[in-house]
Amino acid sequence: MTKKNTYRIGQIVPSSNITMETEIPALFRAREKTLPERFTFHSARMRMKKVTKEELAAMDAASDNCALELSDARVDVMGYACLVAIMAMGNGYHCVSQERLHKKTIENEFPTPVVTSAGALIEGLNVLGAKNIALVMPYMKPLAQMVVKYIEHEGFVVKDWVALEIPDNLEVAAQDPQNLLKIYKRLNLTGVDTLVLSACVQMPSLGAVAAVEKEAGIPVTTAAICTTYKMLKELQLDTSIPEAGALLSGRY
Repeated sequence: MTKKNTYRIGQIVPSSNITMETEIPALFRAREKTLPERFTFHSARMRMKKVTKEELAAMDAASDNCALELSDARVDVMGYACLVAIMAMGNGYHCVSQERLHKKTIENEFPTPVVTSAGALIEGLNVLGAKNIALVMPYMKPLAQMVVKYIEHEGFVVKDWVALEIPDNLEVAAQDPQNLLKIYKRLNLTGVDTLVLSACVQMPSLGAVAAVEKEAGIPVTTAAICTTYKMLKELQLDTSIPEAGALLSGRY
């Protein structure tokens, strides 16, 4: 990819997701304070209100058209902004989704790298050298268990996890990230080398990451941070963003 100064960031977003259109731009804007590249943000939406397996499957089927719409806008990278929708479709589905959506951009004559938040989380954990992890999730327990199994299928050990059991997606977005400073303490971090403070791109967490990482003494990341990291890698850009956890410290 030819280096340039301005990049278009595309996101395929659940219709009720409002967090990825705030946290992803916030991360890129923080990067703009120290590095020369500039970014614009563009979204296409898939209908989804309740975080249930049935609604997630129906929503995922709409992602093909979203990829086409964003391809029409000639975005430089696009992210599929729903981790649990991918993981609910079965082990390894992030690879299937990325390949299928990328093919849509090829058919539309503008080949575009596609990042899923699910795949980005897996890659981010691998980059950090994580082995034994802990998770905070907003999902109902059956979906949370599905996420745990998906991540463990990728070779990690989930030592402990917390599910907040919030079924309404807008209620998930309304959570105060500062509450995570207390919530993460419900986890047993003995033997844990990496903490995923939000294994959900709809649950706000960015404002708590640096404080929890300092307090816990281990790398802390989120699905949104991992998605940003992977987008920057696809754009072949420096991955340094201040106050965004170990993965975006510039060391990787």
